Amino acid sequence: MKVDVRDNNVEQALRALKKKLQREGVFREMKERRAYEKPSERRVREKQDAIRRARKAARKQAQREGLIPGPKPKVRTAGAGAGRS
Repeated sequence: MKVDVRDNNVEQALRALKKKLQREGVFREMKERRAYEKPSERRVREKQDAIRRARKAARKQAQREGLIPGPKPKVRTAGAGAGRS
């Protein structure tokens, strides 16, 4: 994994690295590996994860087909964090 540091801006490079690691699932895997998980517990967790993914996919599909209303659009206001670059 490679992150470029531009203009000696290490903070920005660290944010980019953290975002890449988050997207790859490294933090989630580290958290799972902190303690031993019995195979039976692993099967239960993976089955629950699969059910959750299937429900989410079905909900997204129903929203695309117009069967249920989609999420409300987020209203952006000129409040906190408006001047970030």
